[in-house]
Amino acid sequence: MVKDFENRYGLVLGGSSGLGYASALKLAQHGMNLIIFYRASRMQAVAIEAKFETLRSYGIELLTVNSDATREDKLEENTAKIIEFLKGQKISVLLHSISKGNLKPLTGEQTLTTSDFQQTIHSMGISLYSWTKALFDAQLFAQPAKILSFTSEGSTRPMRSYAAVSAAKATLEAINRSIAIELAPFKISSNCIQAGVTDTLSLSMIPMYEELKAASLKRNPHQELTTPERVANVVYLMSREEASWITGTIVKVDGGESLQ
Repeated sequence: MVKDFENRYGLVLGGSSGLGYASALKLAQHGMNLIIFYRASRMQAVAIEAKFETLRSYGIELLTVNSDATREDKLEENTAKIIEFLKGQKISVLLHSISKGNLKPLTGEQTLTTSDFQQTIHSMGISLYSWTKALFDAQLFAQPAKILSFTSEGSTRPMRSYAAVSAAKATLEAINRSIAIELAPFKISSNCIQAGVTDTLSLSMIPMYEELKAASLKRNPHQELTTPERVANVVYLMSREEASWITGTIVKVDGGESLQ
């Protein structure tokens, strides 16, 4: 495989599983050095470390930080760790793959509260801006640099128990557009990637998980689910310098699923 990302650095927020890890693996295979933030318990640590060893097997530099990337009070400390690791290098790709939200309905016994909305919108939406600002203020972005984040069809398509995440994804997309406009003079582009229904741990947390998969198979013209690897391929493409003129948009990676 061509090491076309050698001497470049990427930061993945939420890179131990799902779309985040699949994307990290793809970038590592192409030679990109990585910084990965993730959340894991001690029980999960052994399995996750084995996955990180796979990334290291491609000969890249890798910094992994087990820390909640959504915590504003940890942002300064985490930025300092990045600066120490980079040793003067710059970040070419920031990938926001944080999945931390509340999946409760609007009616019933246990319903969404205002704080549920606030936590979800901050974690899955506003944190994109928090990290972008921290890296920008610290002058850590390369020129050009790419900011990528994962949204979903749920940002506009209502679904039971998805209201808080839907609001968060809509917020994420709005922030993405503003970043694209205001950071363009600094050669920084920003795009959201909208994957089709993908069988990941995050999806399995959604109520009606099996129904979602079944409906997706019927809607998708290929009659297949989107896979993390297919999404990672587009992260790779969007990370290339040739994609620099694409900014402020939503790139659909769903095999045509959203057309029906």
